[in-house]
Amino acid sequence: MAFCPHCGTQLPDGADFCPSCGRPVSDTAAAGGPSPPGGAPPPSVPPSDYPVQFDVDYPDRPLSRVSTFFRIFAAIPILILAALLSGESSFQYSGDTSTSSAAAGGGVLFLPVLLMLLFRRKYPGWWFNWNLEFTRFGARIGAYLALLDDRYPSTDEEQSVHLEIERPDGPELSRGLPLVKWLLAIPHWFILLFLWFAAFWVVVFAWFAILFTGRYPRGAFEFVVGVYRWWLRVAAYALLLTTDRYPPFRLGP
Repeated sequence: MAFCPHCGTQLPDGADFCPSCGRPVSDTAAAGGPSPPGGAPPPSVPPSDYPVQFDVDYPDRPLSRVSTFFRIFAAIPILILAALLSGESSFQYSGDTSTSSAAAGGGVLFLPVLLMLLFRRKYPGWWFNWNLEFTRFGARIGAYLALLDDRYPSTDEEQSVHLEIERPDGPELSRGLPLVKWLLAIPHWFILLFLWFAAFWVVVFAWFAILFTGRYPRGAFEFVVGVYRWWLRVAAYALLLTTDRYPPFRLGP
């Protein structure tokens, strides 16, 4: 049984392209073969032994100074959309229960997954797909706000932000560990508090750098991406509950 490395859809036997996202899934493409037409490099995520991989393509080109200057205002519409997705259950709870539940817990399924693992030791595939796609959407918004990309965040396209989370196997996950993961992750929360504070000032520095030079300093870019990678791994462990492996204390892959 094979799955698309880009969207996670199950692939029919002998498929060269994913029937869902249409992207190549052949051995050549998966191994980092020739780039697609148009010269655009294939999206790649650094290999890692941890089941959460995150990377953002470095914009080796002049970035839009106008978009950078007005970034916080330009992001308002997509932030409103994300807020509506996150808070949908507050005004649609009396409707379809699956829809209202999908938005519970800040846009991702947390309590339903916790209860399912606790009593059934099962992680439904469509719940995982929702959590993964919503997290990808949030990562694109976060990258846009952090000036890592000047393209407006897409609601469905990957763009330059690549996030892969290994599909969990319910029977292999602990039944009781999800109850205490938030507690076990406290050392990470503590460190991330300082890292996000530092990342904020790095983004401020990058804002001025882009306005004057049109470029995002490479070191600053890698630091912000590293902080975001660290946070996503902790979130996958303690909030998405997709893995029982404790997150590593590192910024890099």
